[in-house]
Amino acid sequence: MTRLDDLPLRDDLRGLTPYGAPQLDVAIRLNTNENPYPPPAELVADVQASVAKAAASLNRYPDREATALRTALADYLGHGLDVDQVWAANGSNEILQQLLMAFGGPGRSALGFVPSYSMHHLIARATATTWRSIHRADDFSLEPDRARADVVATRPDIVFLCSPNNPTGTALDPAVVEAVLEVAPGMVVVDEAYAEFSHQPTVLPLLAEHPRLVVTRTMSKAFAFAGARVGYLAADPAVVDALRLVRLPYHLSALTQAAAEAALRHAPATLAQVAQLRSDRDMLVTELRRRGLDVVDSDANFVMFGRFDQAADVWRGLLDEGVLVRDVGLPGWLRVSVGTTSECTAFLDALERVLTR
Repeated sequence: MTRLDDLPLRDDLRGLTPYGAPQLDVAIRLNTNENPYPPPAELVADVQASVAKAAASLNRYPDREATALRTALADYLGHGLDVDQVWAANGSNEILQQLLMAFGGPGRSALGFVPSYSMHHLIARATATTWRSIHRADDFSLEPDRARADVVATRPDIVFLCSPNNPTGTALDPAVVEAVLEVAPGMVVVDEAYAEFSHQPTVLPLLAEHPRLVVTRTMSKAFAFAGARVGYLAADPAVVDALRLVRLPYHLSALTQAAAEAALRHAPATLAQVAQLRSDRDMLVTELRRRGLDVVDSDANFVMFGRFDQAADVWRGLLDEGVLVRDVGLPGWLRVSVGTTSECTAFLDALERVLTR
């Protein structure tokens, strides 16, 4: 049988393993930052009707520009944005891939402040973009002066910032973005995948004065739409034009566009769940600290907690209790997604038993 090593694979991809969180059949899955609440019934009905209508013309290619969807996304974002400033793709990861294909590549570099979203590094590698990383402070914070100095020293073609940051959940001071924009020689990408859960203001208002700023978002989290795979960005129209050069033809199916447009029509009902998730997130922070654990302040829909001598043992103990959390690869730390209120309680009870043992 042919093995991967037998193929003429790119040398820089040899030895790598595919990205992916464990997908295990357990009672409580709190490892991938999904919205634990299913879409509202009225949204499901609208998706069914909209997809059925789109299915009647599946013999034709979809709208290559996804104009109706992008218009709806611009309306949702507000801040005076219009359709020419918004782009959509199959999840925010495809958005990141297109950005790296357009502005990265061989001979170019990207900078991230780690720990941060691992796909920034992985997609950079896949697009042959040199990856440079700078470690955050011990409390996982990032200060404006430090970020500015690091960008000046490394002069990357793309800077990645997360607001809030994944996996730590820490909020990003908008002053960091402004400091980086002052000195960055290339593009600045602010990943706002968890913006709806944050108390920190969005950086969308900065777009008007900064044509090299890009703000990426997703419908996977707050919109409870992870299975649909819809991500998007807001940027200067010239950035959108650049992505047209590297996107695949008809990259968003007619069914995806129809479903996403339906989801946006029901945004108020879906986003009403965010308040409950915020409340349960804050409860988790309080309860984990009450158990004597270190907890990182979170502005997202997950909480990072530790510091364990053997985090892998705690992870396995929770799995044995039917609770799946995320080992993010940081020694001593684990990350738990905010589930339903009952799931959060079950996680805390299971953790109590594991720590007692």
